[in-house]
Amino acid sequence: MNFGTASIANNGNTIVGIGSIKSIKTALIELGLKRPLICTDPGIAKIKLIDKLLQEIPKKTKYILFSNTPANPTEVAVKEATNIFKKYNCDGIICFGGGSSIDLGKATALCCTHAEPLEHYITQNDGAKKIGPVVPIIAIPTTAGTGSEVARACVIILENGKKRIIASPHLVPKTAILDPNLTLMLPPMLTAATGMDAISHCIEAILSPIINPSAEAIGMNGIEQALGQKALINAYADGSDISARMTMLIVSTQGAMAFSKGLGAVHAMSHACGKNQKLGLHHGTLNAVLLPTVLEYNEVNTKSKYERISSAIGLNAKTPLPQYFRDLNQSLELPPNLKSLGITKDMVQDLAHHASEDMTSITNPVKMNEEKYCELFAKALNE
Repeated sequence: MNFGTASIANNGNTIVGIGSIKSIKTALIELGLKRPLICTDPGIAKIKLIDKLLQEIPKKTKYILFSNTPANPTEVAVKEATNIFKKYNCDGIICFGGGSSIDLGKATALCCTHAEPLEHYITQNDGAKKIGPVVPIIAIPTTAGTGSEVARACVIILENGKKRIIASPHLVPKTAILDPNLTLMLPPMLTAATGMDAISHCIEAILSPIINPSAEAIGMNGIEQALGQKALINAYADGSDISARMTMLIVSTQGAMAFSKGLGAVHAMSHACGKNQKLGLHHGTLNAVLLPTVLEYNEVNTKSKYERISSAIGLNAKTPLPQYFRDLNQSLELPPNLKSLGITKDMVQDLAHHASEDMTSITNPVKMNEEKYCELFAKALNE
């Protein structure tokens, strides 16, 4: 397969291809950015992956580096980044890293132009209507999972401890750069977890009862590429497989485009578990663990869609979709259940309450409530 730098149309400008990191120069010029704040995480700074970005930034560009993004971005970290942005009179944001760095950058861009606390802008508070233009954002993913680089949403742990979604067209990055070279250092475990994040986006978007044929088709193609064509398996088995890495970046983007149709109980439960800052659980890992349990529960209302998903993967009619994903998780050496991640029985009630309040729960194909989430968490605890 041949790859070149190409642009994918979305609300912003998405540049895809091997070596496309070099387009950062053009992006900075087009957006008129002379003093950007770079949002990344400690791990990327430690392994020097950030150098691949810094060496492409023009010498005249006086960037400021913020590398304190937590595993699950918090309002506290957003405030810290916002204060640095204002202190150094920055004029835009470059998000470089996984979904956490991109989400933190988006929330920081919001806080730089909006004075209210972040809770004011969450989806439950009709926040989209309150969000206006934000400072320009450039997003450069180093993982293939969240698709946040083309999405209008970010997920932040608020100061009250709740993990909430903030969404607005204004939060879509002006430019996204997808360079598979930046994902080559991703270890197998994170390749698997982030890949399952992208796949769960595609699946839950398809299963959402909202009618959006275009988004559903994009999600189905993502599943076919990641699982039917085995891009995830290949990237996991051989991290240097540039073709598989490129495909998974595109699948990640497709997942984010697809979930404009909505998500479901997997994400509601994952967000609930992810608010536990002591455990610091990876969002993609949680999605992978929860997916089989939720698929079993939702099957009553989604049989025809399950058949289409199974066909895209290439499964025979005798293989139940939930069991396929249990087997896939095992082959990717992902955890078997929530218990192995540190979730305990005494947490279930609180987790169920949080999940029932999560906006992604609204578009689950089976209507959910706190009692039903208690059942699902109890099952996922000891699968």
